[in-house]
Amino acid sequence: MLFATEIETAACRSRAEPFAIWKARKYIEEHADEELSLTKVANVVNMNANYLSERFKQVTGVNFVEYLARTRFEKACGLLDDADLRISDIAFAAGFQSLSQFNRVFKRLSSKSPTQYRAAAAGARGNRLNSER
Repeated sequence: MLFATEIETAACRSRAEPFAIWKARKYIEEHADEELSLTKVANVVNMNANYLSERFKQVTGVNFVEYLARTRFEKACGLLDDADLRISDIAFAAGFQSLSQFNRVFKRLSSKSPTQYRAAAAGARGNRLNSER
């Protein structure tokens, strides 16, 4: 997805990404399916939560909560390719705490519901397969 590229570009603009921010991003990406808080991530990178919040926004261009939501959204998009998985299972597997939170974030980031996104992706795959024949 484009989100990771956007973050890398923002990090390059701010010269070298500080190690603590890189470590925080990696931790979020590896543990997005768990319950995460700014305080927990700050403890992992041995930094004050308020300072981490400020630096994270400066370096990445988005705040911690938005970064976490986008990371979970990206994971959910990948899981939606599996038609055998239920939407609710995908929401929790991606780390969302509730189905309503998942639907709200998904709609905000993709302008589609998860069901609409899945249908559009399936249609695009079907069109691609037909054109390859």
